[in-house]
Amino acid sequence: MAIEVGTKLEGKVTGITHFGAFVDLSGGVTGLVHISEIADNYVKDVNDHLKLNDLVTVKVINVDKDGKIGLSIKQAVDKPVEQQTQSRPPRAPRPERSGGDRERFSGGGPSGGQGRGGGGGGGFNRDRGGRSFKPAAGKPSFEDKMSRFLKDSEERISSLKKNTEGKRGGRGAKRV
Repeated sequence: MAIEVGTKLEGKVTGITHFGAFVDLSGGVTGLVHISEIADNYVKDVNDHLKLNDLVTVKVINVDKDGKIGLSIKQAVDKPVEQQTQSRPPRAPRPERSGGDRERFSGGGPSGGQGRGGGGGGGFNRDRGGRSFKPAAGKPSFEDKMSRFLKDSEERISSLKKNTEGKRGGRGAKRV
C-alpha cells in the first residue's frame, strides 16, 4: 500500500523518545509522530500520552524524499466544525493609525512645536530624539547628515559622562 499525504492509518507505537513516538504502520513501514503532533494541548512528556504497543490512528502529514514519514495523531481526530473555528479566538481588526505621530515629530502638532525636548523656534523641525535642527535647503548631503550625527552623539556621550560621574565611587564621599 502506498503511503500518501492526508491518508489516515492505524498503527502501533514501537518506540518512544523525548521528541516523539515511532509508529509502525503496515508492512514494516515506520513513521514519526512529533511531540507537537500528539495532542491539542501542551505535551511535556510523550509517556503521559502514549505507551509502547498502543494502537493509534494517525494521519500522514508529510513524506520526505529519503523515505521519512511524518505523522500526526491530533490531526487524525475528526473535530466538529464549531470546535475547529473556536480553537483560536478571532482577532479584532487593528485600529487605523492616525497622523498624530508624524505631527508630533515634525513640529506641526497641537503643542505648536514646543513638545518633547524643549526649545526650538519657528522654522525648526524635530527629529525623533526631540532635538531641533534647521533643515538644509533641499536634501541634506551625506556629509551634513554625518556631521549632525557626530555632533548629536558627542552631546549624548558628554551628557552620559556628566550624569554617571558621581555614581562611580564606592565607599566614602563623591569625587570632586
